[in-house]
Amino acid sequence: MTAVNTRSASRARVTPTAPEYDPSYKAAAIASLAIFVLYYATIAPSTWMWDTGEYMAATKVLGLPHPPGNPFFMLIGNVFGQLPLPGSYAQQINTMAAVASALSAGFWFLITERILSGWLPRSWQRLTGAALATLIGATAFTVWNQSVVNEKVYTISLFFFTAVSWLMISWTDDPDGPKADRKLILVAYLLGLGYANHPAGFLAMPAVGFAIVVRRWQTLLNWRLLVKGLIVLLLGLTPFIYEPIRAAYFPPINEGEPTACATKIDASCTFSDLTRVRLMANINREQYGDKLERGAPFTAQVGMWWLYFKWQWLRDAHNEQMVLQAVLAVLFLSLGLIGGYVHWMHDRRTFWYFGPLMFTLTLALIYYMNFKYGWSQAPELGDDVEREVRDRDYFYIWSYSAWGVWASVGLVYIWQSIAQMIDRSAEVAFDTAGYATKRAWLLATPLLLIACVPLVGNLKAASHRGDTFTADWGADMLNSVEPYGIIITNGDNDTFPLWYAQEVEGIRQDVLVLVTSYLNTDWFVRQMIRRPIREYDAAKGPAIYRGGTWPKPKGPPLKMTFAEADAVPAYMEVREPQVFRQRDLAATIQPGFIMRDQLITLSIIRDSYPERSIYFSTGGYSRGLGLGSYTMRQGLVEKLVEKPIVAGRDTVQVGDGFLDIPRSYGLWTQVYRGPNELIDLGDWVDRPSLGIPYTYAVTGYMIAEALRAQGRTVEASSITTQIQKMARAARITDVFPALGDR
Repeated sequence: MTAVNTRSASRARVTPTAPEYDPSYKAAAIASLAIFVLYYATIAPSTWMWDTGEYMAATKVLGLPHPPGNPFFMLIGNVFGQLPLPGSYAQQINTMAAVASALSAGFWFLITERILSGWLPRSWQRLTGAALATLIGATAFTVWNQSVVNEKVYTISLFFFTAVSWLMISWTDDPDGPKADRKLILVAYLLGLGYANHPAGFLAMPAVGFAIVVRRWQTLLNWRLLVKGLIVLLLGLTPFIYEPIRAAYFPPINEGEPTACATKIDASCTFSDLTRVRLMANINREQYGDKLERGAPFTAQVGMWWLYFKWQWLRDAHNEQMVLQAVLAVLFLSLGLIGGYVHWMHDRRTFWYFGPLMFTLTLALIYYMNFKYGWSQAPELGDDVEREVRDRDYFYIWSYSAWGVWASVGLVYIWQSIAQMIDRSAEVAFDTAGYATKRAWLLATPLLLIACVPLVGNLKAASHRGDTFTADWGADMLNSVEPYGIIITNGDNDTFPLWYAQEVEGIRQDVLVLVTSYLNTDWFVRQMIRRPIREYDAAKGPAIYRGGTWPKPKGPPLKMTFAEADAVPAYMEVREPQVFRQRDLAATIQPGFIMRDQLITLSIIRDSYPERSIYFSTGGYSRGLGLGSYTMRQGLVEKLVEKPIVAGRDTVQVGDGFLDIPRSYGLWTQVYRGPNELIDLGDWVDRPSLGIPYTYAVTGYMIAEALRAQGRTVEASSITTQIQKMARAARITDVFPALGDR
């Protein structure tokens, strides 16, 4: 029996007539539910590193995170956090991320099914392909990782993005239909609302415009439709009204402070010109400046995208499977490119939206983001190039999620081709539509296991099941500080877990957390002056502080008016050594430039010390102010003391600093939860934040060595064993070899 050659027939179907099919909404809902079950099984019960704690704390207090403020996310997150769902508040916010991503997976299911309808006649073939797209896109590392611990706003953005895409895919089928204009109106509204969540809400806009021009350019002549679209787009942007109104009530987290109100809200400041200026500065992210030059060569920026693309199919955090990772990346890149070509050949109608969309999400987005070299990129270049402070794969979540659509289309095309080869080799006639028989498709089905690769390859790295380490870090840092103390931190991971602990879990709200980078802004200093002093709850505080007397401070930590604080210059030149004095403390400021944050810090010491204890999260900052001989390490932090430190039995010199042995040992054994949680965690995938487990390990090592020097070998050995387990779990013996010596 001779097989029928259908190549010419398939090539003739380049631009088919409108396909006769009904979207499989029930199947898409089942696919979404399955993805949600996967996410929920691997969801984080708590917060995580980087901006996670900031956003969770901001939603809890209905505040403003860093610019542009993400007002829609704040509103929906606050509502979601109040729903009667199981788990902690953090888990509820993480669940919101999982729901958003799972719904997005359902939209990709519908979109893939529609694309495949351009050439596949059987519904089971299309449904299989749509399920493959759902699986591939949802288990790509960045998508999965962001969906089980809500770091920022990206999963909500992904939902808006996929909803707009589904509406546009369906619009391209019937741009003259009775519902066509209404779909475009809804698209305009979702674009605006998506932008109120994050600027990525406009990512789909170029593809929307391109599809309209190609499919029905006359739509642009319908001025009534354009006016309606503009109105609803602006309506979608209305959540930005939240920012100046809420800022004027001065929530605990009020970054950017887009209001002219000083101490209380009133109409004159709420709607003043200064409020509008501050609001626009916040929305436009002026705090971060303009990028006028290329952060890195464009080829290097494409290389960053490729590095993160390799992560999607096998997150090899320790470079132990680099060859396999590269092979898988080439495989999925090839599948996606094949899928794009097949899409172009078989269904131009939907390609006119999805093709430009993929261009926007890859090359155009790479060019627009204009990143410096990635933290993990090109390690051979070392410090010879400027780098991002962390890996930025989350900015390409839309790219890697959408890639699952084309990858699945490519996989289905190869599946079909192998089925046809099986029929030809068996000399079996094709079915009546000119396609391989169902038996041949079934025999070729093992090929589809490729779609399970990211599920298997990323299960360990993407899962945050049971992970409470970051919350423990925040609590441990705060509990290192005496009641009503002030801790001066450096960056995201030194700060945001502390905000989370205070605002979400109610831990040590008496501690004032000051961020050096924010001390350079006027709004943060005003908030510090305005911030009320919260009561210390001795019953809930660490036992090591219960024997002391801790009077509540009587005033703000900085005794300046708002005008005086605003007048502090961005920097001052010091031409000869200057001595800063506060009681018995005398710090020598060396010639050079002293920045605003340093000026504010010295003013805080002048106005608050010793009424309030002052701590630094790292010793380098205090030494830059000439305070090295006045800071003593107590556990994870360094405490400012009034007189130069002299080594003794309970105070030993470690490196260029000093360690308070009794307090540090008490904190380590009675207070800190992080070390044991790190051991239970088993690995540390995010290498840019390795400094946090490293800080624990170094602190424990110093305590153990100090105890050993005192002859307390049993206690020293116990801590040494503990930190060795930590080092192995976090894979940090390579950066701190001493942990593996004993």
